[in-house]
Amino acid sequence: MTELLAHDDSYLQEFDAVVTEIDPDENAIVLDRTAFYPGGGGQPNDTGEITVGGRTLPVTKVKKKGGTVWHWVDGDLPAVGETVHGKINWERRYKLMRTHTAMHILCGVVWRDYGASVTGGNMEPLKGRMDFEFASMHKELVSEIERKINEEVANARPVSWRVLPREEAFQIPDLIRTKINLLPPAIQQVRVVEIEGLDLQADGGTHVRNTKEVGHINVVGYKSKGKINKRIMVEITDS
Repeated sequence: MTELLAHDDSYLQEFDAVVTEIDPDENAIVLDRTAFYPGGGGQPNDTGEITVGGRTLPVTKVKKKGGTVWHWVDGDLPAVGETVHGKINWERRYKLMRTHTAMHILCGVVWRDYGASVTGGNMEPLKGRMDFEFASMHKELVSEIERKINEEVANARPVSWRVLPREEAFQIPDLIRTKINLLPPAIQQVRVVEIEGLDLQADGGTHVRNTKEVGHINVVGYKSKGKINKRIMVEITDS
């Protein structure tokens, strides 16, 4: 099992770890612990670099397979048992943290005020899209949503995360905001992310500590993706 350091501290940028497995065909390694986010829930994986034996190896892809996290690197692989120093691409990660929290603000407002479930979503640094179970959508509604989500940014709501036993987590009303519960039964420990007073849901990604860090959320478009499936696209700016 790879210890997922980002689950406890989204702001951790560097770490030391030990190589536990290598795959020469894929040019990938497994570490006993990592701050690299392996992707999931619409959030892309981190990139960065690993330093070992005076060599710096760019990390181009990170993916979780079962309980282990694989890191694809450019360069000669270290040996099993070697200690490495990892460093994530912080500029990219922080943009993704801001974006992911913005998605939760959007989700929280839409659920609170319109009762619409999430049907899908995706993001990249400072932009994302989220699909909701709306029967119709129009310019006035989108403008209203944009105003409300930026009010929640300005409210400077604290953001926190914790891990709960599955049975306890699923006693929380509306924990799963997606139309379909995407948590397999095998997952017995559920990480939940809370925007105080606005949103609480199961989530494994990285987030900022306060909504004020997000910046301004601009709704840049919307479209119909089906009879009761409407998409909202956003971009994040500093002001």
